[in-house]
Amino acid sequence: MFFLKYLLLSVSIVMFAVASATVVYDLWLEAIYRRALAAGAQPSEPEPIRWRTGVALALLAWLPLLIALSIAIVPSGRAGVRISQLSGTLPGTLYPGSHLIVPLIDHVDTFDMRDELFTTGVSRDARGKSVGEPLNVQAKEGLTVGLAITVRYQLDPHRLDYIQSRLPQPVSTEIVPPVVASAWRELSPNYTVREIFSTQREQVRRQADAIITRKLAADGIIVKEVMLRDIQLPPEYAKGLERLLLKEQEDDQLTIQTDIQQKNVRIAELQAEAEKVREIKQAEGAAQSQVIAAKGQADAMQYTLPLKQKQIEQSRLEAEARKEATIQNADAEAQAKVIDAKAELQRRDLLSQAEANRIRLTAVADTERMKTEGAVLKNNPLLINKIIAERLSDKIQLMIVPSDGKYFFANDVFRGFASGAAPQQQPAGGDENGMQSLKASH
Repeated sequence: MFFLKYLLLSVSIVMFAVASATVVYDLWLEAIYRRALAAGAQPSEPEPIRWRTGVALALLAWLPLLIALSIAIVPSGRAGVRISQLSGTLPGTLYPGSHLIVPLIDHVDTFDMRDELFTTGVSRDARGKSVGEPLNVQAKEGLTVGLAITVRYQLDPHRLDYIQSRLPQPVSTEIVPPVVASAWRELSPNYTVREIFSTQREQVRRQADAIITRKLAADGIIVKEVMLRDIQLPPEYAKGLERLLLKEQEDDQLTIQTDIQQKNVRIAELQAEAEKVREIKQAEGAAQSQVIAAKGQADAMQYTLPLKQKQIEQSRLEAEARKEATIQNADAEAQAKVIDAKAELQRRDLLSQAEANRIRLTAVADTERMKTEGAVLKNNPLLINKIIAERLSDKIQLMIVPSDGKYFFANDVFRGFASGAAPQQQPAGGDENGMQSLKASH
């Protein structure tokens, strides 16, 4: 359709050109003829001017021109509305494609239906240069805050007739910027700088989004998103807020560490509970195993109980037999002990009598021996010296006694021994004390 429209336009232009060229050529020939006549020459008379042919071609050229003008082409990504010279803007939207209109009376205004962006704040253009200024608003404290805002919007295709007939054009510069600035400047005084910057930033953005969407929707503009990209704070306030945020970050870090510790404690508690549950399950399993084993033993006891009863009866009989045997053995042992006691008593009586006889006989023998020894000593007094010497021979080798013999118990003995056995001998040197020495030999 696009090719047909411009083909018809080309045909119409060519026909207008041919009609004009025909008339101009004929006029040029007429002018040459008149100039020749004025010079006195006799030129051949030219053909009459072809006015009818030129007019016919011009009128005929209007046909493809009107056909071409009746074709309206709406490009992709755009939409249009018909504007009549008679009745103004006509209702309805012309979407991308070809549409028929009344030539020379209607024409089509098109609008871009793709998403458009309204941006405030520092941004970059295609050449990398910084463009735009931040939207300055005042916070609750009276401080000026610069906002970098981006509003993504689109024209409502169903209300293009209203937009074209009621709103100043273009909408992107005449309607959107003042509405956005008005919404933010209406909302910002309700919040402090800190709330706008950090604590309630998302809430402020949502409220601004709602206000802008409501206001622009009344004018046939669909707001898809309102973005708060950046906030430029006053320099002094920014420094103080930065220090405050650093402290808050430290507090958040401590809070996170505390949460981690609490989670570790919770994990330890859960592990302990899991271990407890596992032990309980193991205990229950062991108890069930014991119950099953007990049931098995009970089932086995149904068969072993008669055998056990027989064994118990046999053990009872054996115990009674052992008891009777023990009683009999005790009686026999008691009788044996009585007999042993009687025999021991008799043995002791016999031993006592024998000991008495022995003592009596020993006394008689000692008496007779003493009598005999007395008689022998009486007849042989030197035996006493011999006995004493034998008794003392392993204890002493030499005995020294006083020469006068005073206070010596064996004086008489030694005297008898010296007089009867050998003459007395004096010591080799003179003894000043007058001591005598006697050498006893066995």
